[in-house]
Amino acid sequence: MSPTSTHPPGRTVAGPLDGVRVVELAGIGPGPFAAMLLADLGADVVRVDRPGGAPLGGDPARDLTNRNKRSVVVDLKASEGPATVRALAARADILLEGYRPGVAERLGVGPEDCMAANPALVYGRMTGWGQDGPLAALAGHDIGYIATTGALSMIGTSDGPPVLPANLLGDYAGGSLYLTTGVLAALLTARATGHGQVVDAAIVDGTAHLTSLFWGMLAEGTWRDARGRNLLDGGCPYYAVYETSDGGWMAVGALEPHFYAVFVSLLGLDADELPDRADPRNWPALRAEFTTRFRSATRARWTAVFEGTDACVAPVLSLHEAAGHKHLTARGTYTEAHGVTQPAPAPRFSGTPGTLRRPPAVPGAHTCDVARDWGVPDLLKDHC
Repeated sequence: MSPTSTHPPGRTVAGPLDGVRVVELAGIGPGPFAAMLLADLGADVVRVDRPGGAPLGGDPARDLTNRNKRSVVVDLKASEGPATVRALAARADILLEGYRPGVAERLGVGPEDCMAANPALVYGRMTGWGQDGPLAALAGHDIGYIATTGALSMIGTSDGPPVLPANLLGDYAGGSLYLTTGVLAALLTARATGHGQVVDAAIVDGTAHLTSLFWGMLAEGTWRDARGRNLLDGGCPYYAVYETSDGGWMAVGALEPHFYAVFVSLLGLDADELPDRADPRNWPALRAEFTTRFRSATRARWTAVFEGTDACVAPVLSLHEAAGHKHLTARGTYTEAHGVTQPAPAPRFSGTPGTLRRPPAVPGAHTCDVARDWGVPDLLKDHC
């Protein structure tokens, strides 16, 4: 394991993970995002790209999930390729890979091979189905993983199909964030004991874990196992979205009674004349009232009405609109870096904030620098 870094006086610290070395075996989806999060927090992430273009095409210089990283190109199918990756792993704290189960082992860069030279290595594995189980060897994508865990069944209206939440729920929430949490927890253990371990992060496991609240509500009878009929899934009329006269949308989250009172008042309704909101049998009537009111004015008008109040109502913004919102602008939630508008590192740290140090890593662009900095001369062959 590489030693805990020490910083000379006056040295700028890149983030809370400054000094942590990470090897990322190139892939797509949740693995690169997890590595980006570690890189945003200051880790020295070296992405091992394969020869040839990106798996899904596109401009690597615009792939923000590769920001703050450095890239080397290694052909794992060449005779010297696996040894080069093992040399990097021997100098790393964390290795991340997202192959199907058994592939890394066949390539000679599995946990046993990499940890033989570095017993303190944390070896993070990112898959959809996990390392074992009947479906482990099969291909898949976010949509199938969240469908299988029941999460997809929860999203959408009661009279329509399940609605896809892009790949935010499975790949990134259920995958990347659980992989990141897992490897950082394992890193704490490795630094305390000198022993690394394998972290098996499966999207199905993480996504299922995200539904814990609702399993509890199912058990107590306060959640129906049916889409669009509950308090938090759009079934409740005061936790829903409504169309405005110009085709925009307003999001309403007036759950608590005191927030609800502000909401209906600003909507121009008399709370005493409305049906009892606590009785779900009255929800259709309430929804009809709210729908009519919101359709009477534009999104801009309703935004002005609710802005600065505790009604818990907000306009539904596009990505471009969100980047210009005054609150997010004031906080620097979105920022301009390396010629691209993008989300800033999160979360925030009072003493060691994350930074946007490098643009997205173009495959192979840092081979010579990494060979020098990490002391892996085999990278120099045919490159420097």
